[in-house]
Amino acid sequence: MGTDPKPPTGVHPAMNTPQLLSVGVLVGMMLLFIWGRFRYDMVAVIALLAALALGIVKPKEAFTGFSDDIVIIVASALVLSGAVQRSGVIERAMLLLQKRVTHVRSQLLLLSASVGFASALVKNIGALAMMIPVALQMSKRANVSPAAYLMPMSFASLLGGLITLIGTSPNIIVSRVREEMTGQPFGMFDYAPVGLGLTLVGLVFLRFGYRLLPRDRRAAPTLGEAIDIQDYVTEAEIPAGSPAVDETVAAFRERHDGEITVTAILRAGIRSIPFPDAVLQPEDVLILAGPPDSLERVIASDRLELEGAHRETPDGASGEVGVIEAVIGTESPLIGRTAGRLGLHERFGVNLIAVSRRGDRLARRLGDVMLEAGDVIVLQGPLDLLFERLGELGCLPLAERTLRLGSARKGLLPLAILGAAMAATALGYVPVAVAFFAAAGLTILLGALPVREAYDHIEWPILVMLGALIPVSDSLRTTGASQIIGDGLGQLAATLPPWGAVALILAAAMAVTPFLNNAATVLVMAPIAATFAGELGYRPEAFLMATAVGAGCDFLTPIGHQCNTLVMGPGGYRFGDYARLGAPLSLIVLVVGTPLILWVWPVH
Repeated sequence: MGTDPKPPTGVHPAMNTPQLLSVGVLVGMMLLFIWGRFRYDMVAVIALLAALALGIVKPKEAFTGFSDDIVIIVASALVLSGAVQRSGVIERAMLLLQKRVTHVRSQLLLLSASVGFASALVKNIGALAMMIPVALQMSKRANVSPAAYLMPMSFASLLGGLITLIGTSPNIIVSRVREEMTGQPFGMFDYAPVGLGLTLVGLVFLRFGYRLLPRDRRAAPTLGEAIDIQDYVTEAEIPAGSPAVDETVAAFRERHDGEITVTAILRAGIRSIPFPDAVLQPEDVLILAGPPDSLERVIASDRLELEGAHRETPDGASGEVGVIEAVIGTESPLIGRTAGRLGLHERFGVNLIAVSRRGDRLARRLGDVMLEAGDVIVLQGPLDLLFERLGELGCLPLAERTLRLGSARKGLLPLAILGAAMAATALGYVPVAVAFFAAAGLTILLGALPVREAYDHIEWPILVMLGALIPVSDSLRTTGASQIIGDGLGQLAATLPPWGAVALILAAAMAVTPFLNNAATVLVMAPIAATFAGELGYRPEAFLMATAVGAGCDFLTPIGHQCNTLVMGPGGYRFGDYARLGAPLSLIVLVVGTPLILWVWPVH
């Protein structure tokens, strides 16, 4: 007797009850993602609870996802990204370059390339967040809408995240799937040939394709912008070795693009007028006026010592120092008094580091400024004391915005730590999770990122979603459902050449990721793609790489990836604007990515 013929596609073999339940839970989860009624982390929690209730995930395996290396790597990468962002190194480099680039297309290429390649080293959302202020400055100077820059930058950050293992969460997850299948994970730079090729092609398209975007898009003004104070006065001393030493006031202002003004110079306690030809000397105290970000850049780049920088933290306060922006109320005890006479630091434990008064540019030392109702002040002190002191001083905090004035920077330290971690993993000395966990810990211990900011940078909903979905998606494998789905896809693609099979997986991942979180897409599709490859007798690497690329390339909606969501408000985009630029870019990724993946990762 011969062997029985194979049943038709879709019914070979028939799914049993656990397999049907496993698929049903995932389908229900996708529908909840698409519906959008619940946040993605809560959808993952619902899916895990459903899988537990139906018995397809055992209680002892329910929380194994939270101990998975993926959760540690993603959390550590977010902390490192925050430290690099806070250092300001990339932002300062961009500010130097923007002086030499004036044409819109050249500025767009510079911004997109910077975000793209930075996304290979830090989380793409962090790289994009670093560069948005620079893009807004460039658009203002070029008198064009920020919409011309921001969406291309977001798309470039998604492409750049494909270059390295840590660039985006899907790469980390796919590496884990490969390790489970073959015993060897993808290395730090195994993604580089495909990711770099797609990034370069994408940058060329974005340089010209930005014209597909509407030119009339503008962001609606926010509350923070409505009360944005742009003319603060602060006080800083020139230390020996500063670039400002022996420089004239005119040269000092020119070097900083006229962003700040020197309103007075105090030398040996004597105030003098800052004539343009006055030469700055060590221990001169400068009274500087300008926007807070510009003041912070000048103080950081010239290594100036901000007023109160060396004062000790009050007893009983935490060591973490921050700044807050507030307005002096009509009943404040500060009215009619100076910070010096009031003993602001001695009595209240906070420093006055900047003052802004509408219609008046102050030229006195901060400690000698007679404060008035309505003055906007920046106070520096222990974070656990600042809000309490505001109430005592009769001041009202303004709408929250990030002020780096008065915050310490560690320059190249975060980049050095990140580089060491990447080198350690690339050379195989330690696993990725260990290297990045150690690097994140070092950035905090060495002061490159305050503990409070480190926790703020960790996207807890992403970690909850990952921890909850890992056992749910693994139920496809444990019940055998992924094998049956792979069999079905294998029969569907039996007549396709290898490039057709890879293109099918790539297109499927790109189609699904706008409706799921990109990490969720990989958690669901990677096991299916690997089984699919096995059914066709192919090696799994090309199919796993196609899954990672497809999941990382959501160019069609503002909701599929947080980078796209981040630029929607500042760019003033509408939902349909994304497809105008994203649809042709998606087609380019499919057409270029398929042969590139097969060239780097042969299926035989």
